[in-house]
Amino acid sequence: MQITDEDYQHYKPLLFSLGYRLLGSVMEAEDMMQETFLRAIKLKEQNINNKKAYLCKMMTNRCLDALKSARYKREQYVGPWNPEPLLLEKWHAFDPSETLIKKEGLSIAYLRMMEHLTADERAVLLLREIFDFPYSEIANIIEKKDENCRKIYSRAKQKISLVEGESLNYEKNESMVHSFIKALQLQNMDALLELISENVTLYSDGGGKVNAAVRPVVSRSNVLALLFGILKKVPKDFNFEIKNVNTQPAIVINMNGTLQSILSFYISNDQMNEIYITMNPEKLAIFYRDKIR
Repeated sequence: MQITDEDYQHYKPLLFSLGYRLLGSVMEAEDMMQETFLRAIKLKEQNINNKKAYLCKMMTNRCLDALKSARYKREQYVGPWNPEPLLLEKWHAFDPSETLIKKEGLSIAYLRMMEHLTADERAVLLLREIFDFPYSEIANIIEKKDENCRKIYSRAKQKISLVEGESLNYEKNESMVHSFIKALQLQNMDALLELISENVTLYSDGGGKVNAAVRPVVSRSNVLALLFGILKKVPKDFNFEIKNVNTQPAIVINMNGTLQSILSFYISNDQMNEIYITMNPEKLAIFYRDKIR
């Protein structure tokens, strides 16, 4: 199989997008993508008719192996685990044909929900729902029968149904985030009660490297108490801005001149149902890569 420079540029967004959605890690997805291309280049003698399917098979298998070996690491992770945030300009500013910036299946809420799926369930769900692969190709990629893939897909859909109602309307969600910030600053409880679901859950990811809640914070009263407590302790040079993270508006917070945390939201039925605070320095280190290299 001859991999040209044109092939590399053409399939790079697809493979990165697949890897990132499977692993929830920008750095790991980039590494897997490069390794896939390097291995594909060595297969010059093989006659491959469908480069896209073959590259996706190689990428998927590498990611599945990584997922299975990562289970122990995830079990040992300190506190809640959030996906690495991916910075993007507003999604509609990009060529909509680029798989990388396709809205569906890229939000923090969706990627976090993927943690409830087995490795095979993740692969089948993504290949079918996000990348529109037929079951025949999915079966070849993960080396299972068509009928098994259909059952795996159905099972995965049931597990991830909680994010089916997620709002992906950027402008509407951005307006909600602005209202949320203003209500917090003014301690406007009426506005906050309207914006935040009564059963909201906050996931704070510090990875054991910075101070963070080691368990999910549940209920509106507890979440607001935590947020107001944080606001009381912020330094004078505290500043923030709203950025496009995983195709949705998020609050990027800087303290003492450095990136301190990123707040992302799961918005459904015009309310914030989940809040994700990512503070693990390792996950923030590559945040400003606005496109893969």
